[in-house]
Amino acid sequence: MSQPPPPPNQPPQQPGFGPPQEPSEPQTPAPATPPTPPAQPPQQPPAGPDLNKAPQPQPGYGYPQAPGTPPPAAPPTPPQGPGYGYPQQQPPAGYGYPAQQPGPYGQPQQPGPYGQQPPYGYAQPTVPMQAQAGQPGGGRKVNAQVAIIVSAVVAIALIVGGGVWYANSSGKDDDKQTTAEGGDTKGGEGDGKEGGSGDGGATTGEAEEKAPAATGSKVLFQVPSPKVPKGVTTISIAGSWLTDSVYAKSGLSEITGYDRKSGTKKWTLDLPGPVCAATSHVTEDNKTAIVHKPAMPSKTDPQACTEVAVVDLAAGSKVWTKTAKSGTMPVSFNNVTIGGGTVAAGSTSGGAAWDLATGDERWAPKTSDSCYDAGYGGGAKLVAVRKCGSYDQRQLHIQNVDPKTGDVLAEYKMDEGIEYAAVVSTDPLVVAADVGDSAGDGSGISDFFSIDNKTGKLRARLSAPGDEFAARCDAIYKVENCTGVTVGNDRLYIATEEHDSGGDSYSQTNEVVAFDLATGKQTGQRADAGENYEIFPLRMDGPDVIAYKRPPYDKGGQVVSIDGESFKETILMENPSTEAVRDVESRMSPDYSEIQFGQGGLYMSSVYASDFTSREKEYSVIAFGTE
Repeated sequence: MSQPPPPPNQPPQQPGFGPPQEPSEPQTPAPATPPTPPAQPPQQPPAGPDLNKAPQPQPGYGYPQAPGTPPPAAPPTPPQGPGYGYPQQQPPAGYGYPAQQPGPYGQPQQPGPYGQQPPYGYAQPTVPMQAQAGQPGGGRKVNAQVAIIVSAVVAIALIVGGGVWYANSSGKDDDKQTTAEGGDTKGGEGDGKEGGSGDGGATTGEAEEKAPAATGSKVLFQVPSPKVPKGVTTISIAGSWLTDSVYAKSGLSEITGYDRKSGTKKWTLDLPGPVCAATSHVTEDNKTAIVHKPAMPSKTDPQACTEVAVVDLAAGSKVWTKTAKSGTMPVSFNNVTIGGGTVAAGSTSGGAAWDLATGDERWAPKTSDSCYDAGYGGGAKLVAVRKCGSYDQRQLHIQNVDPKTGDVLAEYKMDEGIEYAAVVSTDPLVVAADVGDSAGDGSGISDFFSIDNKTGKLRARLSAPGDEFAARCDAIYKVENCTGVTVGNDRLYIATEEHDSGGDSYSQTNEVVAFDLATGKQTGQRADAGENYEIFPLRMDGPDVIAYKRPPYDKGGQVVSIDGESFKETILMENPSTEAVRDVESRMSPDYSEIQFGQGGLYMSSVYASDFTSREKEYSVIAFGTE
């Protein structure tokens, strides 16, 4: 298997690609600069996906790869400009990916945060050993000699604008929109409560989001991007959450709670170092979990992501902070989630878990184990992605575990040769994987696996070729981080790739389509984005799908609700189309930003702060709301 070429303007790949190395923890490659958009539209726009295509069996899926042949690391294609249908021209300097490579320090020691880091390098190994149900901790630990292939491409935040926007009323009357600078800085998928439909899992209750009398939105507030310390290139600012009254967002070494409507600061929680990873799950009493560094990174010490903490989003306080060790070494965690009253964090050194309320340890890595928990999916249930086997005989065990003991309740063993898997939903259980590295587009997905939570048996395999479908998962490190897909009604809702919208124009569009999780076949339902829009499902709202539409260059974005049965679209919000507002919104790409919508508010934020400057001011958050 040949190794793919590096991304555009990317230096040659450094050691870390190829046979397993043994670094103490993952290193993050420098981000790439996006290619310049073509000067002319393509003469033959790509054909759209076959929306009536049934999943095609692929003989030997999950077959073992050739021994000693490392899987390729294929970074995703960065956004090609501010919006679909935008006139072809060079993007302004300083936006998108940085135009220069960051130095060896100042980068997150762990790969980027969820919603931002593209998936896509490969690693890990040891000797096959099935965890036995009923044993304390469910055998969730790790071999200290586990080897790591380090390969992850950091998608640098699409950070934008500074100053204060004053924008009023509907996007349909946007000629009256104005902007001004000055004044003091102000400042989930939905209200994703643990176990609820906001998790993208089991559908419960009725839809809560209703169309307002006037769907035109205004800019509620914005938060200027924080300035990174001198000598530091890029810092993670992962994490954003919604409660009934607060929008909370991570900063350089703090989390700030803002009033959802005014952007007024309600509280600030100081942290010793940056947030490395965060879960989007929020409990009914407004608790969430993060992983952060114990200090700010410096030239001599980039710091590891060793601290796991529970945050009270109502009070703006830290409930507890814990660490774990593998042998004598502190574990540097890649991901964290909440499920069944347990906080669980995974890494290349294994997984650990704590009681959500008290912080009491429930399990931790053991160096005697030959398998390890790379990560967890949370929400309605707690699911572990456990890695067993040597590098050339890797096998993933997808385990529904008891959140209090770690005992394995049900287990599905994926075929050898599948290196990574992401948990899209825990109830119903849906896992995404790139089988045989066949996706070919850096999305991390070629197939979805619908698994029975009680028996561990495969219900259906859903074929989702990377050239036809636009969902992405970072299955390497952020096991729970998927975009462009959600689950509900025992169906999987996924965005298709953009394609020619037909006719003589060069306009592009895409759709959201549905798969039946019992049969693995498409249901025939589809929701069209519209000419030069691109639609992305964000989350479930009871039986309905909440989706964001990325707009063409001359319009504002939209939020729509898609009826789970009829697939009728209802517009919930349409953003202003003035140039200044569009300029900010268009840089918050759904693939590389965090987008939360709930109670008539849309909150878009970046997940990195960097020292790359431009002629423009920069935002880390922009919020929209309807009257």
